[in-house]
Amino acid sequence: MSNRARLPAFAVALAALALSVGASDDGISGAVASPCISSAIALGQELQGETRLPHVLIVATGGTIASRAGSPENLSGYSVADTGEDLVAAVPAISDVARVTVEQYSNVPSTALAPADWVRIAQLINGALEPQEEGPFGDVDGVVVTHGTDALEETAFFLNLTVRSEKPVVVVGAMRPASAISADGPLNLLNAIRVAAHPSSRDRGAMVVLNQEINAARDATKANTRMVQTFAARGLGVLGVVDGDRPVYYRGTERRHTHGSEFDVLVLEPENLPRVDISYTYAGSDGTDVDAFVANGARGIVVATAGAGATTRGQSAALRRAFEAGVIVARSSRTGSGRVGSGRSRGGSVSADDLNPQKARILLMLALTITENPGEIQRIFNTY
Repeated sequence: MSNRARLPAFAVALAALALSVGASDDGISGAVASPCISSAIALGQELQGETRLPHVLIVATGGTIASRAGSPENLSGYSVADTGEDLVAAVPAISDVARVTVEQYSNVPSTALAPADWVRIAQLINGALEPQEEGPFGDVDGVVVTHGTDALEETAFFLNLTVRSEKPVVVVGAMRPASAISADGPLNLLNAIRVAAHPSSRDRGAMVVLNQEINAARDATKANTRMVQTFAARGLGVLGVVDGDRPVYYRGTERRHTHGSEFDVLVLEPENLPRVDISYTYAGSDGTDVDAFVANGARGIVVATAGAGATTRGQSAALRRAFEAGVIVARSSRTGSGRVGSGRSRGGSVSADDLNPQKARILLMLALTITENPGEIQRIFNTY
């Protein structure tokens, strides 16, 4: 039944009465009558479903949230099957939260998405969040990106750095396929739309929503291979939670993001992001990977160091050769949390602060689109 069909008669009568009073010549001043009229009309319109619901654009990319397996008990061995339209149709409650438009960007596992796809998705979202008269989807209040969880944090962080809008951008996925018993995708999607549609979600940067938790895209990382509570901001905590039908926030996002970003994705050619690779520190690593990265055109290398910056002798020697070749090196950590370095560049090396290696790689890629100066790149890492 439509909202209009549920309209109580008293609301119609109240609105009509208010209009009648406003039109009469009984001496009631406009200052008194207007609030009565507007409140009654607003009430009547709200009950008729005429109050404008937020408009949320869903950019569907695939992933587990859109996958199906051979049986409800099977939580692995599934394949991407559902479209974004299918995901929305499976959750009727969405229509009470927002008007949605679905853009099917792709339908693949998250590891099939490459940096060029990040650029295209960011360009799509930037275009969608333009003013109504310019945007291709009309007036959009927020965006939800459905995504596989394995590489979700990378797309989310890229969007955090390149979407130039205060409007909410939420990346959502699922740990169980849509065909599974107790599939988590439908509730995750509904909650993501609730977050994207809510005014309190503005100017918080891109966010990740799963398991009723709201994490900052900068901080969120996949911390468990199977469990639904996989995304965590190690050492920092959630931004908030989705409690019932709305988001509740407990902290803000301090680092620069979205509309404050200096990275202009609209001028980037998707295939031309600078190559940045990751070298992993382990006992006995001799730097062979570093030499290979440089030989294959790497302009930057992120080192997943042991502890707070330690590398092996062989790796250190290879990194020195990379410095001499003009390659920028960012020092991150394989531990999963904690800062590396003092926030000062050292030769051709910069500190990645507390960014994990995969996120440090993204920031270094974008930094290299505007500068190759180590000191300036260090400023960027200290800022974002």
